[in-house]
Amino acid sequence: MGNVSTKYKKQQTDKERPTESMDYPRIVILIPARFGAMRFPGKPLALIAGRPMIQHVYQNLSLSPKSSKQIPYSVDVYVVTDDERIENAVKQFGGEVLRVDDDVASGSERVFLAYQRFLKAKSPALVVNVQGDEPLLHLQDLVPLFEFHLKSTFDITTLIRPRKNDSEGFSNPNRVKAIVTPEGKCLYFSRAPIPHGDPKGDWNLHVGVYSYKALALEKFFAMPTSVLEKREKLEQLRALEGNLSMGALSIHKELLGVDSPEDISIIEGVLRGQNN
Repeated sequence: MGNVSTKYKKQQTDKERPTESMDYPRIVILIPARFGAMRFPGKPLALIAGRPMIQHVYQNLSLSPKSSKQIPYSVDVYVVTDDERIENAVKQFGGEVLRVDDDVASGSERVFLAYQRFLKAKSPALVVNVQGDEPLLHLQDLVPLFEFHLKSTFDITTLIRPRKNDSEGFSNPNRVKAIVTPEGKCLYFSRAPIPHGDPKGDWNLHVGVYSYKALALEKFFAMPTSVLEKREKLEQLRALEGNLSMGALSIHKELLGVDSPEDISIIEGVLRGQNN
C-alpha cells in the first residue's frame, strides 16, 4: 500500500462559505488527476490560457463569495492524486489535495480510497467524481444534478447530453451512448451505436460525471468487476449489473474535454469567446 498524505490550504475564508447547517447538504467533489496519462502525459498541468488545466477545473467547481450566496449547498472540492508535481501545483494556487499513492486500476478507485480514508467521517450527502480534463464544466452546471439526486431514490446519478444529426459521434466508440427512460432511469451504456436505427436520429451522449450516495459508493467498490464492464470497458455497467439504481439528468451545455494536446487551442478559443 502506498504512502497516503493529505494537504490542505483554504481557498476561501469561513465568511465566504455557506453557513454549516441542516439547510446546506454537504457535497464533496473529488477530481482524480494523474500525471502519466498514456495519450497526454502531464495533462493536468498543461497550460490553458496561462494556467494549469487542473486549476481551471478546480476553481470552476469551487464556491466563490458570489456563488455561495446562490447555491444552497456546502461544497468541498479536492484534487485526488498520487503525483507530487500535481500536488505542488494545486497547493500553489490555494487548492486542497488528497494524496492516495496506491497502485489502482482507475481514477474512480482512487476517488473511493480518498473518500474512505479522509472524508467518510464528514458524512457527505453526495460524493461527486468529476474528471480533471473538463475545463469548461462549472459548479452551476452541477447544481441541477445535486437537486435531482437528492430528491430521487437513485443510488448513483450522472449527466447525459441529448444529440441529433451527429452520425460521426454516434459511430465513434469513444463517445459513450446512454439508454435512459423518460423518467431518467439508466438502462444501459455502450460504445456501440445505440439505440439501433437512423444514425442522424436522437441519442444520448454520456458525460463522465458521477454523483454517489455514500452507501452506494461503498457498495459499488465492494463489487467485483462485471462481465459487461469488461466487455464494454465501462465501469458504470458494474453498478447496473450489481442492481444499483442509476439516474441521468440532461445537460444542454456544450462541454469539451481535453483528450490530446490539440484540444488545448480549441478550449482556449472557447474561453476567448466567453470573455468577449
